[in-house]
Amino acid sequence: MFNFKGQVVAITGASSGLGAQMAKAFAERGANVVLMARRLERLQALAEELKAKGTDPLAVALDVTKDDSIQNSLDAIMKKYGKVDVLINNAGGAKDGPLWEMTNEAWDFTINLDLTSVFKMTRAYCRVMKDAGYGRIINIASMYGLLGTNQSNTGYHASKAGVVNFTRAAAAELAPYGVTVNVICPGYFETELTTDTLNTNEFQQYMDGVVPLKRYGKEGELNSGAIFLAAKESSYVTGVALPIDGGWSAIK
Repeated sequence: MFNFKGQVVAITGASSGLGAQMAKAFAERGANVVLMARRLERLQALAEELKAKGTDPLAVALDVTKDDSIQNSLDAIMKKYGKVDVLINNAGGAKDGPLWEMTNEAWDFTINLDLTSVFKMTRAYCRVMKDAGYGRIINIASMYGLLGTNQSNTGYHASKAGVVNFTRAAAAELAPYGVTVNVICPGYFETELTTDTLNTNEFQQYMDGVVPLKRYGKEGELNSGAIFLAAKESSYVTGVALPIDGGWSAIK
């Protein structure tokens, strides 16, 4: 079940963190993974690792905020494979702070990187999927797209909530063409960028109070959700916001 042999899976933000973890998981299931991010050297190193699994990966430098970079990435995929079966919009980031101190520049940076880029990537890639009559688009948002907190990151909350509802609208519009669109809303996950913050007594106490499973997500625990939503077998699943957050959103 969930065999991706011969399928082309394109992942943004694939040079590290959740993106790299998903790339490995799809390659293990036979997918030819397109690794996309700004750090080409890291992508190329990961591509060599995936080749050892018997797949045919492609590393593509991509800035998801730039239209020409997005089109160049799609052109490279079509030249090599002639198709794209799955798109995972995973790239993101934020410049946040207290609402009363947030600058226009910080707001625009976050909205452009986390929300507008998802629109631009989906717009470009869904054209190919629409013509093929098949596609899976998975957006990576956040539990902050489903609920509010007092974490002083209103820009991030707004962008991820936008991704959630963009997903629903895109799912309805693309459904007649055999393209499903879903969104994953992760809680806190351990990556190379978050490990120092997560592995403190203070943060563990915080987890104990707000997450029913009383811990953060471990490496690989998001992969199963992405694999399910990307699979041919999930053909009747579209417009879904899937929390993978240890139960956090269940009690909010």
